[in-house]
Amino acid sequence: MDIEFYGRKNVLQIAKELLGKVLVTNWKGIITSGRIVECEAYAGIIDKASHASGGRRTARNEIMYGEGGYAYVYLCYGIHHLFNIVTNSVDVPHAILIRALDPIEGIEEMLLRTNKKKLDHTLTRGPGNVSKALGIFTKHTGTSLLENKIFVVDDGEKYPKKEIATSPRIGVDYAGKDASLPYRFYVKENPFVSGKPNN
Repeated sequence: MDIEFYGRKNVLQIAKELLGKVLVTNWKGIITSGRIVECEAYAGIIDKASHASGGRRTARNEIMYGEGGYAYVYLCYGIHHLFNIVTNSVDVPHAILIRALDPIEGIEEMLLRTNKKKLDHTLTRGPGNVSKALGIFTKHTGTSLLENKIFVVDDGEKYPKKEIATSPRIGVDYAGKDASLPYRFYVKENPFVSGKPNN
């Protein structure tokens, strides 16, 4: 995907269009990838669930205020490295959290990274598992998605509209009324999708 894709103003549209695209990491020639089946949009300053709510700027979230097409990776609960795609333009801190992948390439490597013996649906279900399986850490914040380390590919696969659902985001109860916004997008009945079907 190119800067035109990431640089658009509508974070919800970009999030929806990410479903079906392939997220790839390439660390020293070791390639792992999976098809995006769940993600959440965060609408920046006006979104109380966003790290940039109210214009908050910190060393951690500063990358959100840059141009689209960069990785924003933060630590959750001191354990999970969560991978987000920065969108829009400079000073508009939109981001999309990748919550689940349907694994494609490098599954053996993903199993090693996650200390799993065999492939099951927990491998890349939930944003913490996505990053662990693909070898993404907070040190990768600021990595350009236009280069060859972390990137998103459109291989022509698309989910029909009838297979895509929306819901409120998961784990953002602190956001008041914004917690109920339908900013989570996922593929219905895909076993890698996190949360319950009615979430």
